[in-house]
Amino acid sequence: MVAGADLVLGLDVGGTSTRVLVAGLDGRVVGRARGGGGNPVAHGAEAAAAEIGGAVRAALAGVDPGRVAAGVLGLAGGLVARPDFAGLWDGLGLGAHPVLVSDVLLAHAAGSPAPDGNVVLSGTGGMAAEVLDHELRRTADGHGWLLGDRGSGVWLGREAVSGALATIDRDAPLTGLDAAVAEALTGPDGLGEDPRSTLIAAVHAQAPARLARLAPVVLEQARLGEPAALALVVRAADHLLDTLALLRPPGCALPIVLAGGLLSSPTPLAARLRPLLAARWPGAPLRPAGDGAGAAAWLAARSLGRGTEELHRALTV
Repeated sequence: MVAGADLVLGLDVGGTSTRVLVAGLDGRVVGRARGGGGNPVAHGAEAAAAEIGGAVRAALAGVDPGRVAAGVLGLAGGLVARPDFAGLWDGLGLGAHPVLVSDVLLAHAAGSPAPDGNVVLSGTGGMAAEVLDHELRRTADGHGWLLGDRGSGVWLGREAVSGALATIDRDAPLTGLDAAVAEALTGPDGLGEDPRSTLIAAVHAQAPARLARLAPVVLEQARLGEPAALALVVRAADHLLDTLALLRPPGCALPIVLAGGLLSSPTPLAARLRPLLAARWPGAPLRPAGDGAGAAAWLAARSLGRGTEELHRALTV
C-alpha cells in the first residue's frame, strides 16, 4: 500500500446507472455518487468513461484521489469486453487502478461475505452462478432475451405480451393483465381498429430488452391477485429454481444470494421463489444483494487483507 493511501473505491457500473462509493478501511463512508449508464458495450467507450469519471470525481469531491489504496469495478459483461480504463484512472489521479470483476461476482459479495455460495439473479436478464473462493466459477442461463434469461424481466414482459396476443387471437376482450400490458405499450392512443398489429408494432418499435419495463406491470397485477399475472410469477420462479439447480447439488448449505431488481427487493417473484429455495435447500441462508458499490469497496478492502465481516456489514447495508 502506498504511504498515505487509506481509502477504498467501489464502482457498480450498469447499463442505466453508475454508482460509486469511497470509504475508509474502518468502514466510514467518505463519499457517494451516482451517474448515468457506464457500460461501454451499451454506450460506447468514450461515453462510458465520461459517466464513470464524472461519478468518481463527485464521490471524491474534497478528497485527495491519491489516497485510494485499492478499487474494484463491477461491470456487466466486463470480463468479455475488458474495456481499458487505464487512461481514465491515471487522469483521475487515483492511487490505485480499480480491478475489473463480473457484476455477478459483485452481486454475490453484495449479499454475503462468504467465499463460497450461489447467486440467482432476475433483473432485465436472468441467470444463476456459482462462486468459490470469491471467484466466479460457473454460470447457468444468462443467455440473453433470444436464447434464455428465463424468469427475468424480459421474459416476464415477453410472456405477458404473448398472452395478450393470444387473447386477441381468440377474439376475446382484453382485461386484467392483458389490458394493463396493452395500455403500457400503446399509452393513450390505445389499440385502435387493429389491436393485433398495433401491439406487435409497439413491441418491435423498441429494443428487445425494453420488454423488461413490463415486468413491474406483471408484478403489480400479481399483487392485485390477477390470475394470469400470478401464473406468470409461478412459472418465472420455477424457471429460476431450475436454473440454480443446474449448478447447486442437493443438500448444499452454502448461502444463496438473491440479486437483480426483481429478487433483491420484496416483489411477488421474490416471495414465490424464497420458499421454493428453502424447500430445495433447507438450512441454506437466503440473502438479498445489498449495495453493489459498497460490495465493490469491500472487495477492494479484502484485496488489502481488510475484508472483515464487520466491514462488509458497514458497506453493503
